[in-house]
Amino acid sequence: MLAMAAAAEDYGISPPLQLHMVSAFLAMEPPDVVISLARDFGGGCLDDRVQSCIWRQCICKADVKLQGPYLKRFLKKLILEIESDGEDVLDELYERYAFYLTSLQDNDVDKGNSRILKSFSFLFSDESSGLVSCPKSRNLEVQLQCSLNLLEGDTGCSLWPSSIFMSEFVLSFPEIFVNKCCFEVGSGVGLVGICIAHVKASKVILSDGDLSALANMKVNLELNHLTTNTCTIDDHSVDHSMVQCVCLPWESASKEDLCSFSPDIILGSDVIYNPSCLPHLVRVLATLLRPDSSLHNERRFNHSLQEKVTSNGSPASEILGHPSANGPVAFFTSVIRNIKTFDYFLALAAKADLIVMDITEKVEIFEFLPYLSSYPRLNVRIFKIYFQVISSNSLV
Repeated sequence: MLAMAAAAEDYGISPPLQLHMVSAFLAMEPPDVVISLARDFGGGCLDDRVQSCIWRQCICKADVKLQGPYLKRFLKKLILEIESDGEDVLDELYERYAFYLTSLQDNDVDKGNSRILKSFSFLFSDESSGLVSCPKSRNLEVQLQCSLNLLEGDTGCSLWPSSIFMSEFVLSFPEIFVNKCCFEVGSGVGLVGICIAHVKASKVILSDGDLSALANMKVNLELNHLTTNTCTIDDHSVDHSMVQCVCLPWESASKEDLCSFSPDIILGSDVIYNPSCLPHLVRVLATLLRPDSSLHNERRFNHSLQEKVTSNGSPASEILGHPSANGPVAFFTSVIRNIKTFDYFLALAAKADLIVMDITEKVEIFEFLPYLSSYPRLNVRIFKIYFQVISSNSLV
């Protein structure tokens, strides 16, 4: 990223514009989006300077095996746009497009078990460029191997908006997760877990009930230089410095097994969608959140949050912490696609003595992915969930 900023300064162009263009390309945003950002970077045109940057920073760094069909579509659109502007197209772009035309078939992307490689650059505060306003942080780049078969039983290997929003929440409030044991249900591609590890949680446990999702998750963790260990739910003899990957079918998880994890924080993203799974999910969640299932000792969830305030001026500890100051809490993000399904979840949670609080409007979650226009950020809600309290020191 520093090299890109330096190159942009050589052209006399503001570094964030180039960062956004390259970041959108590596995240495999739609070609129209990337080209629009390229025009912003080029002051409205796609001249040889912009084309050279696209060639060096985008095309040359792409993985043909995992990004080939996307590269083919992108180059086709880019060349048409350049020619319509009356600009000359770089020979390298023509040659690479011709190569893709002969080597990649249009139906390659539709093959079973198709995988693509996306790279997400979380852009933090930088006084020189003013990317976003989030102090005391640094850029984070995450590579994710994802599936394209959203409707063919491969949803666990796909990236969903709620996971992206949860990752921004984690990075917006890193102090919540420092030295905490964090347990995620339905971890999918592992994006949230990578962000939790980045902010120095003491233990990161990622779970999924689908074996193919677990295998893909482990690939992603290793792509991001994290040590992993895959085990069954009843195997806890692991190195706590590792990210632990657990096969966790909600319907068969026992209370004893769940209690042994003793998490401080439970997370879940887009797991409230299948009505038949919700009773099992709520049972798992209630078991993990019960105070007798946690071994918190002297750890205090609110300790590091006392000085931070939320977007409405309230102390962060009041919004993000447990009312008893040291109980486990859960944070779920979700796009509410079916209100009846969500109401069913709320009814099950209430029956299990769980409080579900919508905190979307009460916390300021920084926008670390300003170039990601395909991410419907405003559609995602975030909920805090905890076991019902009857006083500040007493739990039901």
